[in-house]
Amino acid sequence: MNDNTHNQPVTASRGDGYRLTPLAAAVFALASSSALADVTPGGDELAVAAAAATNPSAPATANVEFNEQFLSGAGARNLDISRFNAGNAAAAGEYRAAVYVNQVWVGVNDVSLAEIDGHKDNVQPVVDRDLLERMGVDPRRLSDAARTRIEAAGSGGIATLPELIPGAAATFDMGEQRLDVSLPQAVLNRSARGWVDPAYWDDGINSAMLQYNANVFHTNGIGPASTQSYLGLTGGINAGPWRFRYNGNVTSTTGQGTHVQSLQTYLQRSIVPLKSELTLGDSYTDGSIFDSFGVRGVQLATDDRMYPESQRGYAPTVRGFANSNARVQVRQNGNIIYETTVAPGPFQIDDLYATGYGGDLQLVITEADGSQRVSAVPYSAPVNALREGRWRYSAAMGLYRASFSEHAPFVFEANVQHGLNNLVTLYGGLIASEKYLSGAAGVALNTPLGAFGFDVTEAATQFRTLPSRSGQSLRLSYSRIIAPTNTNITLAAYRYSTSGFLSLPDAVNLHDLDARGLAFSASGLQKGRVQVTLNQSLGSLGSFYLSGYTQNYWNRSGRDTSYQFGYNTLLRRVGIGVSASRDLDVSNRRWDNRLMLNVTVPLNLGSSIGTSNTAFVHDTRDGSDQLQESFSGAFGKNYEVNYGVTAAHTFGGATGSNSSISANGGYLGPYTQLRANASHANGYTQVGAGMSGSLVAWPDDGHGRGGVAVTSQTGDTFAVIDAKDAAGARIASAPGVRVDPFGHAVVAGMNPYEQNTVEIDPKGLSLGVELKNTEQHFAPSAGAVVRLNFETVNRGKPLLLRVKHSGGDVIPLGAQVFDAGGNNVGSVAQGGRVLVYSKAQAGEFAVKWGDGAQQTCKVSYYAAREKQEKAGAYEPVDAECR
Repeated sequence: MNDNTHNQPVTASRGDGYRLTPLAAAVFALASSSALADVTPGGDELAVAAAAATNPSAPATANVEFNEQFLSGAGARNLDISRFNAGNAAAAGEYRAAVYVNQVWVGVNDVSLAEIDGHKDNVQPVVDRDLLERMGVDPRRLSDAARTRIEAAGSGGIATLPELIPGAAATFDMGEQRLDVSLPQAVLNRSARGWVDPAYWDDGINSAMLQYNANVFHTNGIGPASTQSYLGLTGGINAGPWRFRYNGNVTSTTGQGTHVQSLQTYLQRSIVPLKSELTLGDSYTDGSIFDSFGVRGVQLATDDRMYPESQRGYAPTVRGFANSNARVQVRQNGNIIYETTVAPGPFQIDDLYATGYGGDLQLVITEADGSQRVSAVPYSAPVNALREGRWRYSAAMGLYRASFSEHAPFVFEANVQHGLNNLVTLYGGLIASEKYLSGAAGVALNTPLGAFGFDVTEAATQFRTLPSRSGQSLRLSYSRIIAPTNTNITLAAYRYSTSGFLSLPDAVNLHDLDARGLAFSASGLQKGRVQVTLNQSLGSLGSFYLSGYTQNYWNRSGRDTSYQFGYNTLLRRVGIGVSASRDLDVSNRRWDNRLMLNVTVPLNLGSSIGTSNTAFVHDTRDGSDQLQESFSGAFGKNYEVNYGVTAAHTFGGATGSNSSISANGGYLGPYTQLRANASHANGYTQVGAGMSGSLVAWPDDGHGRGGVAVTSQTGDTFAVIDAKDAAGARIASAPGVRVDPFGHAVVAGMNPYEQNTVEIDPKGLSLGVELKNTEQHFAPSAGAVVRLNFETVNRGKPLLLRVKHSGGDVIPLGAQVFDAGGNNVGSVAQGGRVLVYSKAQAGEFAVKWGDGAQQTCKVSYYAAREKQEKAGAYEPVDAECR
């Protein structure tokens, strides 16, 4: 609950007047509606007061006085409302406030309020050079007189904003601790959309965090039963700008034992002046010029996240289709980077963490009956074009890391890209390793026909027993959005490598096989490869997409081809999709072509949401057909519960007909995310479950504000909410997250170096607890844990009284109520009603409606408290004022 009487803004333009408090405005409105009384000789001030309440720039007046003769009835006798005459002014001093420029948050800063010309009733914000720069003001665009005044004053408040910048204005909101600034665009710096001043990047607090993702998948079919378990862990410690992280997983499979895989262990921090990130330990090269690979050592590279979102790259989307409740893994360079369980039908994964811009992704789908399918998703960089004047670089050195090889040579890689102008970007790089040397040079062109990229890579490799090899690899890439046809060719590329060319991963693998005398078993060495990703909009008729590649090899025959293409459209509310895909069946090393027809219908389920999906799938490998019917939806106050039920029938093919039924569900709780699934068919039964979430701990800061909190969300960057006495409040900006009984909540997945907003919904708070602010903005650095302090006021339990004199007369409207400490805790409303708060079970209040001895009385509330608690409802309880 917000007490608006404490949140009235104090305007800060020269000559501003005071605003009316809510109760004063209510009294004024009541007076105006009850009688059209004559205005006293000073009554013109009422019109000025009304103007001041709605127009902050209205001229200031001395005091605002109300004519109590406007009120009629016994309650108006001896009414004293003189306390409303002076308005709600802020005192001069230093404040910590959120700064908004032209309605856009720019950060939190120290704000000085000063008395102008020594008048206590004219308190306005004053600015200095630092605050002007934080607001984005370009000093070169100010007048000579303003620049001279700023340079002469140095630090410290020097003037009001309108004195330095004509047309500017500033308003300070005392209750919200917020400074709103209006500035002409002519004096502001030019910056890209989404830009946040690095001065406001927040490294957060010292803390520790742990994220978990657990999954269990059990099948019992014709063969022996099998249980596969997975536990992915990411743990870390933050100390100032430094981030220590460990990322690994534990997998267990029946009959194969338990395997522990350590993916990354590293220490990392941002280097703000270079817009770069320094990593000590395990990292991956970015793959923009050479193929991405893992290195254990040191890496310094441009961090694109430090640039506004409008200047960044892209992340891939992985699509697939599941016949049943299936376990889905996404792998890169032999490492599991993502795992989940999906319901039957089409799915897509669009929230992969960036692990480098190169290196194909492997999509591994394990069906409920134990069968597996693998498809490859091209993951190469878009054309390496940069904006004019932009530099991008990376440098890494250390030991080569690969899960498929025991050979770990020392390696050094350096890349650089530079946008010469709007048309040309040059780039190049160098790799030096044991018995391996490679160099690359290329150019990206932005032409009316599209964006082209061309580069050539030269590589030379030496071996222990094999002959030395050297060769070249040429790559031509293209991307374009064709406006007339609304065609988006995200990436089309062709690469040709001579027989002597080896990439570093291929060279390391061949070195390892050579050292063990197994060079003859080397996998295929790529000769040529064509890949394309295309999206075609057909307007009201729908859209078409295509993604795939084909490649051949020097040392083996045949060609690998994988693709996904489809057509989607919408007929009224019914979605229709037709698609085809080609991927590898791991069990028999055969390529599998699948054709699918998909119909999706939204369902009206009252307070819940739901869809019906009908799919027909034809598998060319065995000639089988499958018909699926699925129902899925979500319900709950915030749709925190989701469910799905699928019935399928397979007919034709070598295995004959088969029917199956499967179900899955999930719950997004405040502390963890749960999921479960089960299915049954002729020949197998499957069950599975999983859970994920995060835990964050931080030390006491000396004010008793340390703690531990858990959340169902996962991510790399966190916000820790500290809102004492606000248990149960919902975090409006994070579905499912609530403030725990200790006043803490954790929101994961914050966007680093961007403006983030966290908002608390006060609905559900205990009566008597107020939030002084419900929304905060911040811009965390990568991996930070930022603490947001939402200050609360706990005034105790509410008590609704109907206060009367011993003779039965009600207390006058507007009378003030004071607690035992002399604090004003409320005012008497119509009919003698008063809402007060107290932490004590018993006590008394003083009621005062004037300065005379007969204009005050006291009321004890012990009996009233008991009576109201027994009633169980907040109806007014009579109380005698003696």
